[in-house]
Amino acid sequence: MKYADGQEVRIGDHVGLGADDGGVVVCSIEDGAYSDEHTAEQWGYLKTGFTVEFPTYGLIHYEVAEEGLRLIARASQ
Repeated sequence: MKYADGQEVRIGDHVGLGADDGGVVVCSIEDGAYSDEHTAEQWGYLKTGFTVEFPTYGLIHYEVAEEGLRLIARASQ
């Protein structure tokens, strides 16, 4: 999966949408990468896309990243 600007989506990336800059990528379904809190058992049925948890908007599943979703910082390694 990729952001609208072409960069790869990775688990733990910090992202922003609108006024909410506190989003965190919690799973990348196509890559088979899931956080401890958001497991394959919960979200694997979706088959495509990734999910982001925002303080304001809650959990959002994206099949394709929307233009307004922006990468703020990569996950710490």
